[in-house]
Amino acid sequence: MDTLRAVEPDDLFKLKFLQGAAWGKNGRFIAYTLTHYDAESDSDVGCLWLVDVDTGEQKQLTYGNDSSPAWSPDGQTLAFVGKRGEAKPQIYLLPLAGGEAQQLTNLPQGVAGRPVWSPDGTQIAFCAPPEPEKAHDPTKPYRVTRHVYRFDAMGYLDGVVQDIYVVAVASRVGGGGAVRRLTNDSTHNSNPQWSPDGRKLLYLAAMQSDVHYALFPHVCVLTVTTDDGRRTTDDEGASVVGGQWSVVAQDVLGDWGRIANVVWLPDGERIAFIGQRHGLLIGSKSDLYVARLDGGAEPENRTAGLLYGVGQALQDDMPTGLVGLPPILLLENGRFAFVQVQRGGNVHIYRVALDGAEWVEPVLEGDRSCLPLAVSGDERHLLFATTDFATPFDLAVADVEGGNERGITAVNAHHLSHLHKPIVERMLFAGEDGVEVEGWMMMPEVGEAPFPTVLYIHGGPHGAFGSAYHFDTQLLLGAGFAVLMVNHRASTGYGDSFSTAIKGDWGHLDYTDLMAGVDEAIARGWADADRLGVCGLSGGGNLSCWIVGQTGRFKAAVPENPVTNWVSFYGTSDIGVWFAVEQLGGHPHEVPEIYAKCSPITYAHRCTTPTLLVQGEHDWRCPAEQGEQFYNVLKANGCVAEMVRLPNASHGGAIEGSPANRRAQNEALLEWMQRFLVIGNQ
Repeated sequence: MDTLRAVEPDDLFKLKFLQGAAWGKNGRFIAYTLTHYDAESDSDVGCLWLVDVDTGEQKQLTYGNDSSPAWSPDGQTLAFVGKRGEAKPQIYLLPLAGGEAQQLTNLPQGVAGRPVWSPDGTQIAFCAPPEPEKAHDPTKPYRVTRHVYRFDAMGYLDGVVQDIYVVAVASRVGGGGAVRRLTNDSTHNSNPQWSPDGRKLLYLAAMQSDVHYALFPHVCVLTVTTDDGRRTTDDEGASVVGGQWSVVAQDVLGDWGRIANVVWLPDGERIAFIGQRHGLLIGSKSDLYVARLDGGAEPENRTAGLLYGVGQALQDDMPTGLVGLPPILLLENGRFAFVQVQRGGNVHIYRVALDGAEWVEPVLEGDRSCLPLAVSGDERHLLFATTDFATPFDLAVADVEGGNERGITAVNAHHLSHLHKPIVERMLFAGEDGVEVEGWMMMPEVGEAPFPTVLYIHGGPHGAFGSAYHFDTQLLLGAGFAVLMVNHRASTGYGDSFSTAIKGDWGHLDYTDLMAGVDEAIARGWADADRLGVCGLSGGGNLSCWIVGQTGRFKAAVPENPVTNWVSFYGTSDIGVWFAVEQLGGHPHEVPEIYAKCSPITYAHRCTTPTLLVQGEHDWRCPAEQGEQFYNVLKANGCVAEMVRLPNASHGGAIEGSPANRRAQNEALLEWMQRFLVIGNQ
């Protein structure tokens, strides 16, 4: 083997990242999406791959820009979303037996999300944005009527909210089948799923125009009938609803709470969903519920006795689409479900009984993150994605009981084999009130402790760090820094009392937990007390700004897309009104002293730490004015301060945005820490 080397900034663009996978009904083939960086276009390109589960043979299926593979019920055809050149993305069909992919849709606005086959294989449901003429034109005057009129990573909602469509598969000859639009209600409709009998569609409807809780979807069921209620066959031979269409959408749970994902149960009369009922403290865990569609009883909590939340994932630094809607995979005709559960710094897969006595059991554990993806057609095997501190996501399969696990991809193994791996030390220490806090000190393989150390703070704040690949960390380790990650108070995975502890008191227990972690790393001889930096995104940016206003012990800070002023955040963020109220305990006019006490801007004039703010210019979650305020106060008070602006970048644009923005954030973070933490550069 060649001599190992340190990670460098350009390594991010030599890695490949999984985006999703689908298992064919015959159980032999798994299709997955893999993205790679294309230097010529300075963009990410997705291609479809096929793996033979029996032999391990890998085959590249497409060479365009493709995603979201979905197998037909007979396992003979793969539907996917493809983008050819400058054209809008459309649905294509690829026969497994061979031949070229055939374009199925030809919508001027393109399609979105994944294609979903009807049980009989004659139709595909999908989502699409509004027609081009309805898109928002930023050069023209625009009237706002929605409570939330623009949303992070989406933009102005009137021009982007999706509707549900179906297309007849049998009429695909000549480019495009018969397409019918099923919703038109100005909400963001997504994740359509056919009922077991193929007569209804279950979906999520978010971005209602008259609420501030626009982020949280309602669960809806769409029934499509004719005037006589009969199904018929269209002129092209596809089984569709004929005659005069009548589309009835039913909101089956109402404003029940915060829904993360939902699936049909096999009887077609019940659904299972991951959610959290309204009225709980923000940060409380989500659970797995079962509900009847007839509304005859309250949803039944199937994980009430579980300490940890269902559906939670760790925060990583990878441009991957795997961490999205948390899956609910059914087993044994809906008697059980597989779900992901975060326990501290790991994510495990659990099996949950959906009827009878409450029964919850871990199936796949370990120091890693495991995300369930699919169950084989014979229900003997489970497909899942796994990542850890040193490795991006790969695919693996195991028995449904958790045994006989084996990896089926190793997409970055060759490249990673040439790079140093982090030395990871888990830490448990006491917060100021004696509560146990977990953290990790990651140190480079080369060099000697104590190291110049960067305290990297996760966002949320109701999120967590742990066993998931984080490129910023690898980058800093490669430059000779150690990285400290602490799951401070408000982090998920440690029970509700831990994750709800900072309501109305941001900057207290979260801050002292972080400082206790720094003190522990110094006491163990790992961190150099005279060369400390701090950084973080979102909630991590908030705490980075908070820290430099409270202490001068850090020599460099890089807050990214922070919350710095709760009052202006309340009025400008896409989640401001409800999030600020739930976090601080009231509206600004009701508890003005709490808003001032918990805002880093209140203490910014005291900052002496050289601070580099990184700000996405299209961040509607923590809008640019948040970083701008902090920057101006630092400048006005003589503190060394600079700002990196990321054009067209959303809140997570430095993780999942354009390569140019990801590159700029990486290089800026590394340069700032090198400038102020490395001896001789100060």
